[in-house]
Amino acid sequence: MALPGRLGAQRLWGILCRSETRAALVGRHYSSGDGELHEPTHIQEPTIPPYEEKVGEPIHLKKARLQYQSRKRGMLENGLLLSSFAHRYLQTMNEEQLSMYDRLINLPSNDWEIYYWATGVRETPQEFDNEIMSLLKEFVKNTDRENRTLQPKSPLRSCCSFSFVIYQLDLH
Repeated sequence: MALPGRLGAQRLWGILCRSETRAALVGRHYSSGDGELHEPTHIQEPTIPPYEEKVGEPIHLKKARLQYQSRKRGMLENGLLLSSFAHRYLQTMNEEQLSMYDRLINLPSNDWEIYYWATGVRETPQEFDNEIMSLLKEFVKNTDRENRTLQPKSPLRSCCSFSFVIYQLDLH
C-alpha cells in the first residue's frame, strides 16, 4: 500500500537506508541461502594504468590529446578549470611545457589533488611545482573576472567534420 506525501517518502527512505537493501541495490553482496548477505571475494577493483610519457608523439597530436584530456576530467571543477586553461595557453606552449602539463594532468591519480594545488588549498609537491603550475595558479586567480562557468568550444568540433578529425589524427 503506497503512502502519499511525507510519510511515504520517510518510509521509502527508511527502507533504502537499511544495509541489506543498500547492498542489494549496489550489487556488491549476495545471499548464500542462509539469510545473510556476504561480500564476494572474487571481485577486484580496477586499477588505473601507470602514466607513461609518450615519447616521439607529434606536437600537433600532443596538443589535441591534451586539449581533449583537459576537457574530459570526470570532475566538473577541473573540467572547467583545465579546459579554460588549455584553451588559453596550450597552443603557445613549447614541447618542454607540454610535457610538464601532460605530467601534471595525467600523473596524479586523484583530480582533487590537482584542484587543491591549483587553488592553493594544499602545497604543490616539488615534482609538480614548475612554470606550468605557476601559470595555472595565476590563471585560477581570475584577476580579470572572466566568466568560466562553461567550457570553451572545442576547436575540433567547431572547425572540422568527424572524418576530417580522424584523418588529421592519423587514426584511419
